[in-house]
Amino acid sequence: MFSSREWTGLRSAALALAGLTLGAAVWAQAIPKEGGAALAGIGRPATAKEIAAWDIDVRPDFKGLPKGSGSVAQGMDVWEGKCAQCHGIFGESNEVFSPLVGGTTADDVKTGKVARLLDEAYPGRTTLMKVASISTLWDYIHRAMPWNAPKSLKVDEVYAVTAYLLNMGGVLPDNFVLSDRTMAEAQARLPNRNGMTLDHGMWPGKSLKTGGKPELRPDVKAVACMKDCEAEPKVGSFLPDFARNAHGNLAEQNRIVGAQHGVDTTRPAGAAPAPVVAAAPAAKAVEAGGSAAVMPLLQKNACMACHGVDNKIVGPAYRDVAKKYSGRADAVAYLTGKIKAGGSGVWGAVPMPAQALPEADARLIAQWLADGAKK
Repeated sequence: MFSSREWTGLRSAALALAGLTLGAAVWAQAIPKEGGAALAGIGRPATAKEIAAWDIDVRPDFKGLPKGSGSVAQGMDVWEGKCAQCHGIFGESNEVFSPLVGGTTADDVKTGKVARLLDEAYPGRTTLMKVASISTLWDYIHRAMPWNAPKSLKVDEVYAVTAYLLNMGGVLPDNFVLSDRTMAEAQARLPNRNGMTLDHGMWPGKSLKTGGKPELRPDVKAVACMKDCEAEPKVGSFLPDFARNAHGNLAEQNRIVGAQHGVDTTRPAGAAPAPVVAAAPAAKAVEAGGSAAVMPLLQKNACMACHGVDNKIVGPAYRDVAKKYSGRADAVAYLTGKIKAGGSGVWGAVPMPAQALPEADARLIAQWLADGAKK
């Protein structure tokens, strides 16, 4: 005999088995008996419109490039309205994103190889120093920019902003109009157009010198270099003392992830990083002005990548937020909710994503803002 619980379990198992058997029979009828590659009645062919929306890549030989055009002057308007807030007025930003412009010369435009890529003393690598094909720029801007509204730029706007970016780098003249017909002319002036190597042997065609020759690929040669090794790393760049903290603490202005981190410019060169202060209980933090507990939280959650204490980066300065809500009785509760939920429209078009930090941490930051965002 079975108990009522055991009988219920057996009945459920029997029903599940019956369902699997029925499902298998349905699938067996749907599968072609022989010669078929697809399941009958499942899916449909993609429409031409759906394929066109997906098939937007542009090759280095410009195949896939849509018809259109845009001037340098038109690109400046697009840049200032949709790009400068993240990449800087002149494409020089190194606060939120790595710089796009810089490091190239008129000689590089002539030779097609950027000399500073071989200069160990030069501090950084910008986009225009590295990119070898203008189609890479056009394709990426077209499919991914601006970051908060990808694919929202019209084709003519992509041509225009690409032209303006190259103009800022000294590649194209002020009166240049970039189009599907002049793309090759612009490619012929790209600073690092001849800097691309084919020694990787991974190009699929056999028309190039290493195409189709796996034995020439460096990833399978396995030639180990065990001599002339550097004993100690060399510093590639430094900030002079008079300029270290001229624009605020760089460590607070850069993201905590990525290749380029900001140094703590509030401390002398060579000094050990400031110790991370563990978050204190809310009551103690409020008594001390909040900064000792809040600053590590802002660093830990990458808040300082978009907000400075006294200066606007992508989002508003914390002091401006504190000032805006200083007279609001429910400021702590309201700001806690805004931190957790994110949003846009209050401080501009750039949205703030929802934050996944604990409720207690969000409330601690909100209390610090309500108290005036004191350092």
